[in-house]
Amino acid sequence: MHLLTWNIQCGKGCDGITDLARIVSVARAMADADVYCFQEVSDGFAKFGDGADQSAQLAALLPGYTAVFRPAIEAVDADGRRCRFGNMTLSRLPVLHIDNHLLPWPGAAEVRSMRRHALSVTVGMAFGPLRIVNTHLEFHAAAQREAQIARLLDLQEEASTSPKRAGARHAEPYGSQTLAASSLLCGDFNFDVSDLQHALIHRAQRGGLNYRDAWMAARPGEPHAVTCGVHDRAQWPHGADCRDFVFVSEDLLKRVRRVEVNGATDASDHQPVVIELAD
Repeated sequence: MHLLTWNIQCGKGCDGITDLARIVSVARAMADADVYCFQEVSDGFAKFGDGADQSAQLAALLPGYTAVFRPAIEAVDADGRRCRFGNMTLSRLPVLHIDNHLLPWPGAAEVRSMRRHALSVTVGMAFGPLRIVNTHLEFHAAAQREAQIARLLDLQEEASTSPKRAGARHAEPYGSQTLAASSLLCGDFNFDVSDLQHALIHRAQRGGLNYRDAWMAARPGEPHAVTCGVHDRAQWPHGADCRDFVFVSEDLLKRVRRVEVNGATDASDHQPVVIELAD
């Protein structure tokens, strides 16, 4: 299974041009992925893509995929139009279950910040259900990020200590919930690999199956490739660092075959990351 995760900056490249077709072309050239996880997808916000519904555009550009867009932010403007901003997961693997978890937002009025979320899409794999968690943590406030990390770890502990498996047919809600113990957590975490917040996830010792950095499993001893600020020095004047990660639950470590970063593309201010898992 191949998965690509990418903060696409609403399709805006380092040339200032918003082009979702370019995003999809670059993504597909890097990996004919079974799952694409995009962060920063906009619908209705005039500043991004002239207010277009980017979730619909991405779904049209990737036919054959089940498209799941969920917002962290959903507002209504003066004309009654919804304005939404969040993460999107597209899968050509069978989708078994979908959850959208709003993450903690402590001190929301005290610092420039916005609501964040974790989009969880459970897909069917040969070895069983896999919960793919697509997230984007707060940029400005380290305390908010730490609270959000704690919530992500809580969700993984809950799922991996008390997994559930829905039946093939859904007659009523109680029997229609799948909570997979195996999980892949990816996205833009807004901390560098040297930050202690990375260790909060990678070195967690909770009940159940803990998350571990897939890069370190696939490329032990090799420094993480940088994923942000590579081509855009206007927004990232301090230079490039690594903010985009893939973590896998401990039971998946033996399945990690490859993790790669595309450092060449300037179609966003972030670089896409691909992971390959053995079936």
